Amino acid sequence: MNKNKFYVTTPIYYVNAKPHLGTLYSTLLADVTARWNKLQGKKVFFLTGTDEHGQKVAERAAELGVTPQAMADSQVPHFQEAWKKYELEYDKFIRTTDGYHKKNVIEWIEKLQDQGDIYKSHYSGWYCVPDERFVTIASEEVEKDESGNYLCPQCGRLLTEMSEESYFFRLSAYQDQLVKFYEEHPNFITPKERANEVISFVKSGLEDLSISRKTVSWGIPFPGDPKHTVYVWGDALNNYVSAIKGERDFWWPADLHIIGKDIIRFHAVYWPAFLMASGLELPKKLLVHGYILVDEQKMSKSIGNVVDPVKLADWYGVEQVRYYLVRQMSVNQDGNFSLKDLEGKISSDLANNLGNLLNRTITLALNNGLETVSPVEIMEADGVVLHEKCEEAFRSYWDGMNHYRYHLALTDLFKFVSEVNVYFHAQKPWVVAKENKELFEEIISSVCHSLYSVAIMLWPVMPKKMEELLRCIGHELELGANYDEVLRKNLWNKTFVLKKSKESLFPKPESRLEKIEEKPAEKEIGPEEIAINDFAKVELLVGTIVSCDPVEGSDKLYKLSVDLGKRGIRTIFAGVAKLLKPEELLKKQGIFVGNLKPRKMMGDVSHGMMLFAKDGDGNFQMTTVAGPVDNGARLG
Repeated sequence: MNKNKFYVTTPIYYVNAKPHLGTLYSTLLADVTARWNKLQGKKVFFLTGTDEHGQKVAERAAELGVTPQAMADSQVPHFQEAWKKYELEYDKFIRTTDGYHKKNVIEWIEKLQDQGDIYKSHYSGWYCVPDERFVTIASEEVEKDESGNYLCPQCGRLLTEMSEESYFFRLSAYQDQLVKFYEEHPNFITPKERANEVISFVKSGLEDLSISRKTVSWGIPFPGDPKHTVYVWGDALNNYVSAIKGERDFWWPADLHIIGKDIIRFHAVYWPAFLMASGLELPKKLLVHGYILVDEQKMSKSIGNVVDPVKLADWYGVEQVRYYLVRQMSVNQDGNFSLKDLEGKISSDLANNLGNLLNRTITLALNNGLETVSPVEIMEADGVVLHEKCEEAFRSYWDGMNHYRYHLALTDLFKFVSEVNVYFHAQKPWVVAKENKELFEEIISSVCHSLYSVAIMLWPVMPKKMEELLRCIGHELELGANYDEVLRKNLWNKTFVLKKSKESLFPKPESRLEKIEEKPAEKEIGPEEIAINDFAKVELLVGTIVSCDPVEGSDKLYKLSVDLGKRGIRTIFAGVAKLLKPEELLKKQGIFVGNLKPRKMMGDVSHGMMLFAKDGDGNFQMTTVAGPVDNGARLG
């Protein structure tokens, strides 16, 4: 049965600290995904919330001299206010202290007890308080510090040895079912490398899971044994079902759980096993993203590099920050955040590329008496080409968004924005306006149709800005309509009524980078000088790329087959898969180091290296020659 629905969730966040850039990122991805599905006419349910039980919440409350409940009550508004500021339109905000959630957890445990999936025993082992998890020394890669103390393999902090009575869930009984599920649903976890980690862990052998604590009182009392408290993960994971209890038949299973890589085991192993035991369907997909790094380090209060998202929004604008996080961070790996990059992307992509295009188009049209722009029946050749590129841009964007490769989708879309700018300049409408009114209107119409499509596609990322863009060209977004069909048909048959925005859509940001104090000039240290004989040792050859294939197990590498003329066809690996598409390299001539020592890479051997140059925005451009030359020709 096709319910035409989409249920997306975020992790629920601990209340022992205010929201930071990492928690914003998870919630932003969920909001973008929810809005993208709304554009396709689907009914959407977006869930987020807070995890308020457990040892570290209790310890933090004790440090503050308040009760855990009082601390939770004081922290929750920080999340709700930050999410409101960032236009995160969730449908429900769940708290694990909510009565209906507690009731659901108790009913779940009682069901599992009745069917024999929960039993009482004794636990002795090692526990990580910050991560709220037990660590199996024998099966996990556990390191020690200089004093010989065990360190958590996940967060690197000290483990605590514990011994106590506990209730256990028979996780081991579901090992074979889990493996079978992974095999039958190879796309359950994305990206693939995360799935491989999970499958390896499960196949190594599962032990039964402790789901109660006797030494922690802050939590849901264990049914029938109030001396025990439900262990935080048995409590927290059930929020995804608690939130839709009254409409579970419609919304479940979840279509997408968005999580950080640090909690993948709970969601990819424990949660599916809990659901199997409960007789419920498993979620359709887990999207596992990496950390946001600041200066190449994971954000941490102890390091002092936690970025305040509220301050960022006040400095740069809410939707500018939304765009940067989605565009800059690759979901399948850690991403580095910097104010310099943020300011650069706002200036180049939003202010210069998109904002100026809108402003110049409308200003030029209105200055030449063109307020209402009618569709064109027969277009000139350049307009036809732009029309086709618009359709290609949507198909590429659609593919990226539906496969949760948000950064690639946005990269492709802004390439199209650049192409519209190229079209605008090449047509010279400021000249045409004086000579050919009909052609002038066609040019403006083509740009407006392109802007219309761009605004619809960008709406999930920058909703208010794109609604303002649409108003400037005389249109409104209509939620409930299926824009997938509208953009796929790509009918340039719209009429546009133009008006200027009251203020610039994307003003250039004021730089917030700290000013570097002037210091006495020091001798510049550059690369070591080499002699001409040293340079002569490097053999730079021209070659044509005859095939370009992604490398299984790597999101960075392409495997190239390169025609080097008399030197034959060589296999050369290039780490640019995140930046360039295969078709951007295929059949192109590039520059290669021909006498580099062969290197083993991903089960194969690379016989050379391709040269690239990095532009001011950090994008790689392939190096080549000014015109075609024979393959194998040497530079010198």
